[in-house]
Amino acid sequence: MRIAVVGAGGVGGGFGAALAHAGADVTFIARGAHLAAMRSEGLKVQGGRGETHLVPTQATDDPASVGPVDIVLFCVKLWDVESAGQHIRPMVGPDTAVIPLQNGIDAPDRLVSILGRNAVMGGVAQISASIIKPGVINQVGTFMRMIFGELDGRITPRGKALLDLCLKAGFDATLSEQINTELWMKFIGLATNAGMTAVTRLPIGKLRDDPDLRPLFVSACEEIIAIAHASGIKLPSDALTKVLDFIGHAPPAMKASMALDLERGNRLELPWLNGKVVELGRKLGVPTPTHDMLYAVLKPYAMGAPS
Repeated sequence: MRIAVVGAGGVGGGFGAALAHAGADVTFIARGAHLAAMRSEGLKVQGGRGETHLVPTQATDDPASVGPVDIVLFCVKLWDVESAGQHIRPMVGPDTAVIPLQNGIDAPDRLVSILGRNAVMGGVAQISASIIKPGVINQVGTFMRMIFGELDGRITPRGKALLDLCLKAGFDATLSEQINTELWMKFIGLATNAGMTAVTRLPIGKLRDDPDLRPLFVSACEEIIAIAHASGIKLPSDALTKVLDFIGHAPPAMKASMALDLERGNRLELPWLNGKVVELGRKLGVPTPTHDMLYAVLKPYAMGAPS
Protein backbone atom coordinates (compact mmCIF):
# COMPACT_ATOMS: atom_id res chain seq x y z
CA MET A 1 0.00 0.00 0.00
CA ARG A 2 1.34 3.42 -0.97
CA ILE A 3 0.75 6.03 1.72
CA ALA A 4 1.62 9.72 1.78
CA VAL A 5 1.73 11.54 5.10
CA VAL A 6 1.17 15.27 4.71
CA GLY A 7 2.53 17.00 7.79
CA ALA A 8 5.06 14.84 9.64
CA GLY A 9 4.53 16.22 13.14
CA GLY A 10 3.48 14.24 16.18
CA VAL A 11 0.37 12.76 14.57
CA GLY A 12 1.60 12.21 11.02
CA GLY A 13 5.07 11.16 12.08
CA GLY A 14 3.82 8.79 14.75
CA PHE A 15 1.29 6.94 12.61
CA GLY A 16 3.39 7.15 9.44
CA ALA A 17 6.43 5.59 11.10
CA ALA A 18 4.33 2.74 12.53
CA LEU A 19 2.79 2.01 9.12
CA ALA A 20 6.17 2.11 7.39
CA HIS A 21 7.59 -0.23 10.01
CA ALA A 22 4.72 -2.62 9.19
CA GLY A 23 5.76 -2.72 5.54
CA ALA A 24 3.79 0.07 3.86
CA ASP A 25 5.45 2.27 1.24
CA VAL A 26 5.25 5.58 3.15
CA THR A 27 6.41 8.98 1.91
CA PHE A 28 6.36 12.01 4.20
CA ILE A 29 5.54 15.44 2.79
CA ALA A 30 7.39 17.92 4.99
CA ARG A 31 9.50 21.07 4.85
CA GLY A 32 12.33 22.98 6.48
CA ALA A 33 14.69 21.58 9.08
CA HIS A 34 12.41 18.61 9.84
CA LEU A 35 12.52 17.52 6.20
CA ALA A 36 16.30 17.97 6.05
CA ALA A 37 16.79 15.87 9.18
CA MET A 38 14.55 13.08 7.91
CA ARG A 39 16.47 12.96 4.64
CA SER A 40 19.89 12.90 6.29
CA GLU A 41 19.30 10.93 9.51
CA GLY A 42 15.87 9.33 9.15
CA LEU A 43 12.78 9.80 11.31
CA LYS A 44 12.92 8.68 14.93
CA VAL A 45 9.80 8.19 17.08
CA GLN A 46 10.49 7.56 20.76
CA GLY A 47 8.51 7.41 23.97
CA GLY A 48 6.10 5.13 25.76
CA ARG A 49 5.79 2.63 22.90
CA GLY A 50 9.53 2.24 22.49
CA GLU A 51 11.61 3.54 19.60
CA THR A 52 11.14 3.33 15.84
CA HIS A 53 13.90 4.68 13.61
CA LEU A 54 13.18 4.81 9.88
CA VAL A 55 16.46 4.83 7.99
CA PRO A 56 16.26 5.80 5.23
CA THR A 57 13.06 7.84 5.39
CA GLN A 58 11.22 8.69 2.17
CA ALA A 59 10.53 12.41 2.48
CA THR A 60 9.99 15.28 0.08
CA ASP A 61 8.39 18.71 -0.22
CA ASP A 62 7.08 17.99 -3.72
CA PRO A 63 3.86 15.90 -3.96
CA ALA A 64 4.18 15.80 -7.75
CA SER A 65 7.34 13.70 -7.37
CA VAL A 66 5.34 11.08 -5.43
CA GLY A 67 2.43 10.63 -7.82
CA PRO A 68 -0.93 8.98 -7.01
CA VAL A 69 -1.08 6.97 -3.78
CA ASP A 70 -3.64 4.73 -2.09
CA ILE A 71 -3.97 6.71 1.14
CA VAL A 72 -3.12 10.27 2.17
CA LEU A 73 -2.94 10.88 5.90
CA PHE A 74 -3.60 14.61 6.03
CA CYS A 75 -2.08 16.02 9.22
CA VAL A 76 -1.34 19.71 8.66
CA LYS A 77 -2.42 22.50 11.00
CA LEU A 78 -5.99 23.68 10.50
CA TRP A 79 -5.04 27.03 8.98
CA ASP A 80 -3.20 25.16 6.17
CA VAL A 81 -6.11 22.93 5.04
CA GLU A 82 -6.93 24.82 1.84
CA SER A 83 -3.36 25.47 0.69
CA ALA A 84 -2.21 21.93 1.51
CA GLY A 85 -5.33 20.48 -0.11
CA GLN A 86 -4.41 22.18 -3.39
CA HIS A 87 -0.75 21.17 -2.97
CA ILE A 88 -1.49 17.43 -2.75
CA ARG A 89 -3.63 17.19 -5.89
CA PRO A 90 -0.89 15.30 -7.83
CA MET A 91 -1.09 12.45 -5.28
CA VAL A 92 -4.88 12.03 -5.50
CA GLY A 93 -5.99 9.49 -8.08
CA PRO A 94 -9.53 8.24 -8.77
CA ASP A 95 -9.45 5.76 -5.85
CA THR A 96 -7.20 7.64 -3.42
CA ALA A 97 -8.56 8.18 0.10
CA VAL A 98 -7.54 11.41 1.80
CA ILE A 99 -8.03 11.08 5.56
CA PRO A 100 -7.72 14.25 7.65
CA LEU A 101 -6.38 13.33 11.10
CA GLN A 102 -6.70 16.80 12.52
CA ASN A 103 -8.22 18.64 15.39
CA GLY A 104 -11.61 20.27 14.93
CA ILE A 105 -14.66 19.05 13.05
CA ASP A 106 -14.69 20.83 9.70
CA ALA A 107 -11.57 19.60 7.85
CA PRO A 108 -13.42 16.93 5.79
CA ASP A 109 -15.94 19.44 4.45
CA ARG A 110 -13.17 21.90 3.63
CA LEU A 111 -11.26 19.22 1.70
CA VAL A 112 -14.35 17.97 -0.15
CA SER A 113 -14.71 21.38 -1.79
CA ILE A 114 -11.14 21.04 -3.13
CA LEU A 115 -10.70 17.34 -3.89
CA GLY A 116 -14.26 16.06 -4.36
CA ARG A 117 -16.43 13.93 -2.09
CA ASN A 118 -15.14 10.57 -3.32
CA ALA A 119 -11.57 11.43 -2.34
CA VAL A 120 -12.25 12.34 1.29
CA MET A 121 -12.86 10.08 4.26
CA GLY A 122 -13.24 11.13 7.88
CA GLY A 123 -10.58 10.40 10.44
CA VAL A 124 -9.83 10.69 14.14
CA ALA A 125 -6.33 10.41 15.62
CA GLN A 126 -5.80 9.76 19.30
CA ILE A 127 -2.14 10.13 20.21
CA SER A 128 -0.09 12.52 22.32
CA ALA A 129 3.14 13.24 20.45
CA SER A 130 5.16 16.20 19.19
CA ILE A 131 8.40 17.10 17.44
CA ILE A 132 11.12 17.71 20.05
CA LYS A 133 13.83 18.47 17.48
CA PRO A 134 14.09 18.09 13.70
CA GLY A 135 13.72 14.44 12.77
CA VAL A 136 12.70 13.33 16.28
CA ILE A 137 9.17 12.84 17.66
CA ASN A 138 8.40 12.07 21.29
CA GLN A 139 5.22 10.23 22.25
CA VAL A 140 3.72 10.67 25.71
CA GLY A 141 2.25 7.43 27.05
CA THR A 142 1.33 4.38 24.97
CA PHE A 143 -2.16 5.22 23.73
CA MET A 144 -2.35 5.29 19.93
CA ARG A 145 -5.57 4.89 18.00
CA MET A 146 -6.92 5.78 14.58
CA ILE A 147 -10.62 5.80 13.67
CA PHE A 148 -11.62 6.33 10.05
CA GLY A 149 -14.53 5.76 7.72
CA GLU A 150 -16.36 6.90 4.62
CA LEU A 151 -18.37 10.08 5.13
CA ASP A 152 -21.54 8.30 3.95
CA GLY A 153 -21.01 5.34 6.29
CA ARG A 154 -20.21 2.71 3.63
CA ILE A 155 -17.66 -0.02 4.33
CA THR A 156 -15.33 0.02 1.31
CA PRO A 157 -12.35 -2.06 0.15
CA ARG A 158 -9.97 0.84 0.72
CA GLY A 159 -11.19 1.19 4.29
CA LYS A 160 -10.80 -2.54 4.94
CA ALA A 161 -7.29 -2.55 3.46
CA LEU A 162 -6.17 0.32 5.68
CA LEU A 163 -7.70 -1.33 8.75
CA ASP A 164 -5.73 -4.51 8.09
CA LEU A 165 -2.51 -2.51 7.74
CA CYS A 166 -3.14 -0.50 10.93
CA LEU A 167 -3.72 -3.68 12.93
CA LYS A 168 -0.53 -5.15 11.46
CA ALA A 169 1.27 -1.99 12.58
CA GLY A 170 0.25 -2.72 16.16
CA PHE A 171 -1.94 0.22 17.12
CA ASP A 172 -5.67 0.36 17.82
CA ALA A 173 -7.76 1.04 14.74
CA THR A 174 -11.48 1.16 13.94
CA LEU A 175 -13.23 1.29 10.57
CA SER A 176 -16.35 3.23 11.50
CA GLU A 177 -19.76 3.41 9.86
CA GLN A 178 -20.52 6.64 11.79
CA ILE A 179 -17.40 8.71 11.44
CA ASN A 180 -19.22 12.02 11.96
CA THR A 181 -20.25 10.87 15.43
CA GLU A 182 -16.65 9.85 16.13
CA LEU A 183 -15.40 13.27 15.00
CA TRP A 184 -17.74 15.03 17.40
CA MET A 185 -16.90 12.66 20.27
CA LYS A 186 -13.24 13.54 19.85
CA PHE A 187 -14.05 17.23 19.49
CA ILE A 188 -15.82 17.32 22.87
CA GLY A 189 -12.71 16.24 24.74
CA LEU A 190 -10.16 17.80 22.40
CA ALA A 191 -11.52 21.34 22.46
CA THR A 192 -11.99 21.12 26.22
CA ASN A 193 -8.48 19.77 26.87
CA ALA A 194 -6.91 22.22 24.42
CA GLY A 195 -8.48 25.23 26.10
CA MET A 196 -7.87 24.05 29.65
CA THR A 197 -4.24 22.95 29.27
CA ALA A 198 -3.44 26.09 27.27
CA VAL A 199 -5.03 28.54 29.71
CA THR A 200 -3.40 26.93 32.75
CA ARG A 201 -0.09 25.97 31.06
CA LEU A 202 -0.33 22.68 32.95
CA PRO A 203 -0.60 19.01 31.89
CA ILE A 204 -3.87 17.17 32.21
CA GLY A 205 -2.74 15.20 35.28
CA LYS A 206 -2.52 18.38 37.37
CA LEU A 207 -5.95 19.59 36.27
CA ARG A 208 -8.59 16.89 35.90
CA ASP A 209 -9.12 16.05 39.58
CA ASP A 210 -8.77 19.54 41.02
CA PRO A 211 -12.12 20.25 42.73
CA ASP A 212 -12.17 23.83 41.46
CA LEU A 213 -11.20 22.97 37.88
CA ARG A 214 -13.17 19.77 37.29
CA PRO A 215 -16.51 21.63 37.03
CA LEU A 216 -15.01 23.63 34.15
CA PHE A 217 -14.12 20.41 32.32
CA VAL A 218 -17.66 19.15 32.81
CA SER A 219 -19.38 22.36 31.71
CA ALA A 220 -17.08 22.73 28.67
CA CYS A 221 -17.96 19.20 27.54
CA GLU A 222 -21.67 19.76 28.16
CA GLU A 223 -21.63 22.90 26.01
CA ILE A 224 -20.22 21.01 23.00
CA ILE A 225 -22.66 18.14 23.51
CA ALA A 226 -25.52 20.66 23.42
CA ILE A 227 -24.15 22.13 20.18
CA ALA A 228 -23.85 18.66 18.63
CA HIS A 229 -27.48 17.92 19.47
CA ALA A 230 -28.56 21.27 18.05
CA SER A 231 -26.60 20.43 14.88
CA GLY A 232 -28.42 17.13 14.43
CA ILE A 233 -25.42 14.94 15.34
CA LYS A 234 -26.31 11.61 16.94
CA LEU A 235 -24.17 11.09 20.04
CA PRO A 236 -24.25 8.16 22.49
CA SER A 237 -26.56 8.74 25.45
CA ASP A 238 -23.52 8.43 27.73
CA ALA A 239 -21.33 10.80 25.69
CA LEU A 240 -20.35 12.92 28.70
CA THR A 241 -19.38 9.90 30.78
CA LYS A 242 -17.27 8.49 27.96
CA VAL A 243 -15.42 11.76 27.35
CA LEU A 244 -14.73 12.37 31.04
CA ASP A 245 -13.51 8.77 31.36
CA PHE A 246 -11.12 9.32 28.45
CA ILE A 247 -9.85 12.53 30.07
CA GLY A 248 -9.47 10.67 33.35
CA HIS A 249 -7.27 8.01 31.78
CA ALA A 250 -5.15 10.28 29.57
CA PRO A 251 -1.38 10.22 30.31
CA PRO A 252 -0.82 12.61 33.25
CA ALA A 253 1.93 14.47 31.35
CA MET A 254 -0.29 15.06 28.31
CA LYS A 255 -0.77 18.59 27.03
CA ALA A 256 -2.91 19.35 24.01
CA SER A 257 -0.99 20.46 20.93
CA MET A 258 -2.50 23.93 21.26
CA ALA A 259 -0.95 24.24 24.73
CA LEU A 260 2.43 23.22 23.32
CA ASP A 261 2.08 25.77 20.52
CA LEU A 262 1.25 28.45 23.09
CA GLU A 263 4.37 27.63 25.12
CA ARG A 264 6.51 27.86 21.98
CA GLY A 265 5.04 31.18 20.91
CA ASN A 266 3.49 29.62 17.79
CA ARG A 267 0.20 30.29 16.08
CA LEU A 268 -2.79 28.54 17.71
CA GLU A 269 -5.64 26.47 16.25
CA LEU A 270 -7.92 28.41 18.60
CA PRO A 271 -10.43 29.64 15.94
CA TRP A 272 -11.21 26.03 14.95
CA LEU A 273 -11.39 24.71 18.53
CA ASN A 274 -12.78 26.89 21.33
CA GLY A 275 -13.50 29.59 18.77
CA LYS A 276 -15.57 27.16 16.70
CA VAL A 277 -17.60 26.25 19.80
CA VAL A 278 -18.30 29.93 20.42
CA GLU A 279 -19.17 30.51 16.75
CA LEU A 280 -21.58 27.57 16.57
CA GLY A 281 -23.11 28.42 19.92
CA ARG A 282 -23.98 31.91 18.72
CA LYS A 283 -25.29 30.58 15.40
CA LEU A 284 -27.49 27.92 17.03
CA GLY A 285 -28.54 29.87 20.12
CA VAL A 286 -26.70 27.54 22.51
CA PRO A 287 -25.02 29.25 25.52
CA THR A 288 -21.27 28.48 25.78
CA PRO A 289 -19.99 30.50 28.77
CA THR A 290 -17.03 28.22 29.52
CA HIS A 291 -15.73 28.26 25.95
CA ASP A 292 -16.48 31.98 25.73
CA MET A 293 -14.02 32.46 28.60
CA LEU A 294 -11.37 30.10 27.19
CA TYR A 295 -11.57 31.71 23.77
CA ALA A 296 -11.43 35.26 25.11
CA VAL A 297 -8.42 34.58 27.36
CA LEU A 298 -6.44 32.83 24.59
CA LYS A 299 -7.42 35.10 21.68
CA PRO A 300 -4.51 37.56 22.22
CA TYR A 301 -2.13 34.65 21.55
CA ALA A 302 -3.96 33.21 18.51
CA MET A 303 -1.37 34.44 16.00
CA GLY A 304 1.60 33.67 18.25
CA ALA A 305 3.24 35.45 21.14
CA PRO A 306 2.14 39.12 21.24
CA SER A 307 4.93 41.47 20.23
